[in-house]
Amino acid sequence: MILPIVAYGDPVLHKVAEEIDQNYPGLDALIENMYETMYNAQGVGLAAPQIGRGIRIFVIDASPFAEEGSDEYELLTALKKTFINPIIIEESGEEWGMEEGCLSIPEVRETVFRKEKVVIEYYNENWELVEETYTGLAARVIQHEYDHIEGVLFTEKIKPLRKRLIKGALGRIERGGITPGYPMKYPKAK
Repeated sequence: MILPIVAYGDPVLHKVAEEIDQNYPGLDALIENMYETMYNAQGVGLAAPQIGRGIRIFVIDASPFAEEGSDEYELLTALKKTFINPIIIEESGEEWGMEEGCLSIPEVRETVFRKEKVVIEYYNENWELVEETYTGLAARVIQHEYDHIEGVLFTEKIKPLRKRLIKGALGRIERGGITPGYPMKYPKAK
């Protein structure tokens, strides 16, 4: 089932999400719905707060970033994973900038600087505890989605001048003044 994506301005996007356990009601269906919602919106990641759930889970499929022949091709094509109760253990390496967007903030893209390497521990959908290291684009996608469960949006990581310049666009999103091509739930009535 395709779920509406929560738009910029909704308080759930600024709250630290809570851990869940194996008995979380309807978890398998929720994960399936999150993937379906992400694919429908042509995203590469989706965190539970983006569908109005304040829980620590996100899904990723980074294959759209995979360029045949690139160093990261195999990693990105294989990066379709569910992260439950993740904890970033370490972020390291040089910070590098790349333009990012977000399904909750459609039509806004800005350069965000992130560390090039991340070590993350999480439970997969089979409740197996996993610790993995990612670099490059894979690390960036994970850091972006992890920020969502920490109540942080990419717009909080951009330079103050850029944030002032996009203030009008953020207001339009908050008021429902955009139509991104996928279902959205706006915090303020249209």
